[in-house]
Amino acid sequence: MGRADPEEGQQPAPVKPPDGGWGWVVLLGCFVITGFSYAFPKAVSVYFKELMKDFHVGYSDTAWISSIMLAMLYGTGPLCSIMVNQFGCRPVMLVGGLLASSGMILASFTTTIIELYLTAGVLTGLGMALNFQPSLIMLGSYFDKRRPLANGLAAAGSPVFLSALSPLGQVLLEKFGWRGGFLIMGGLLLNCCTCGAVMRPLEMSMKRKTEKVQDKYEVKEMLPMGGKAEEAISTIDGKKSKKSRKKKTKKGKKLLDFSIFSNRGFVIYAIAKFIMVLGLFVPPILLVNYAKDTGVPDAEAAFLLSIIGFIDIFARPTCGILAGLKLVRPHISYLFSFALLFNGLTDICSARANTYTSLVIFCIFFGISYGMVGALQFEVLMAIIGSQKFSSAIGLVLLIESVAVLIGPPTAGRLVDALKNYEVIFYLAGSEVVLSSIFLATATYCCLGRQKKKASQPEKPPSGGGGSDTEEAESDAQEVDDPPIDNHHLSHSTKNTAVTGSDAVNHVAEDRGIDVAGRSEGEGAVLGSSICNSNQTVERDSF
Repeated sequence: MGRADPEEGQQPAPVKPPDGGWGWVVLLGCFVITGFSYAFPKAVSVYFKELMKDFHVGYSDTAWISSIMLAMLYGTGPLCSIMVNQFGCRPVMLVGGLLASSGMILASFTTTIIELYLTAGVLTGLGMALNFQPSLIMLGSYFDKRRPLANGLAAAGSPVFLSALSPLGQVLLEKFGWRGGFLIMGGLLLNCCTCGAVMRPLEMSMKRKTEKVQDKYEVKEMLPMGGKAEEAISTIDGKKSKKSRKKKTKKGKKLLDFSIFSNRGFVIYAIAKFIMVLGLFVPPILLVNYAKDTGVPDAEAAFLLSIIGFIDIFARPTCGILAGLKLVRPHISYLFSFALLFNGLTDICSARANTYTSLVIFCIFFGISYGMVGALQFEVLMAIIGSQKFSSAIGLVLLIESVAVLIGPPTAGRLVDALKNYEVIFYLAGSEVVLSSIFLATATYCCLGRQKKKASQPEKPPSGGGGSDTEEAESDAQEVDDPPIDNHHLSHSTKNTAVTGSDAVNHVAEDRGIDVAGRSEGEGAVLGSSICNSNQTVERDSF
């Protein structure tokens, strides 16, 4: 991804996302990776009772296995970004799949709980992190117009896999024990390697290479034959190669791009996500225990999570389709704010639910709002930061979220133990999500909305259909990464008194972005005579 051409020593031109084709295979791989990444730490909980018996530990000790997995998934975001920027998505995902699988296989042979922390927790969690982040990056590179739908479909992998892995884990536990179940689960995680193998980078355009050959042919035809013509061509290529090599060296040093913090939209998004994560995961974690304390039977209490998962399966793709509409996509940040507001108000309004019917109604609305949040969170980040810097952005955002994950749910659990009251926890969690919604919408309107209006007043941007946030972010990223080559129109402003050969030479020189007027004396012997016959004022202005 984004490698330099070994022959030309330059960064290849950005490739337009195909919005289909092989992208659907990439989408399927991202669906599987997302399912494993989010559902696997929760599905492992079916083995906890057997682990408590064999290792003579408590529930809190075994629960650390899932916590470590999630901490690795969120906390290693910057490490994943560095590896993706250095080696590309496919190699990182292949290594991640092997690590995730080997972690569960080694865990089946452990004899202490500490060994389980290191194998099933650290090793498997790191492997899933190395798969999750690159899969989202590849999805963003293959889809542009259909990206909201693609993100919604990929996010649906989480509830689908959760509803499948939990019953499967129970069956494996009954037939093979927890060791056999871990071993088979490790084999299933090898599918991450298959998903990584299909994440092939987009083929770079051969347009520049074809233009180079054509330009060389034109120079040879127009210039006098001999060593001076070859010298002029080699000088053009030498200067271009030297400039692109400097750019490549400078760009290669950025393993993690911290310049994204200068983007106001990213800072607003990161703060809102931190506040959101403090309360978003608290209700589903405490829901089952809350239902049991109100007198709901164990089986019916566990079924509440299944209701949330079933609604979530359909909510995410539907929200992705809604976010892809022309009228909605330019304002996707506000749609994300509405989803957060919907989720927070659901928590607040259901704080006093004390019957099974009221809890089912809460699960339905929570599943819809939770699915909307899951489908939009990474799409909004792509729209804000653009695809060029998304690999660094998502790593830093996941690191920020990992801090909130370690603060929110444990704090809620301690409050429950101290107050013996779930109502306060639902009020607190809902208020945090509502606060993140209000902050995101207000800050986006005040900081970004006004800034966009001011930017549009002095210079009208080229409209391509509404100017969505995604298009603006990606165009900004391309302006930073690509050298400005916008001198083609100036070659047509020269006077007609110039010789035909000199026009061809000027056209070639301008295409390569080289200042012909500032050449050395040796080069002037070949090109100088024709340049003097043209309008030199235009030539100076073009550079």
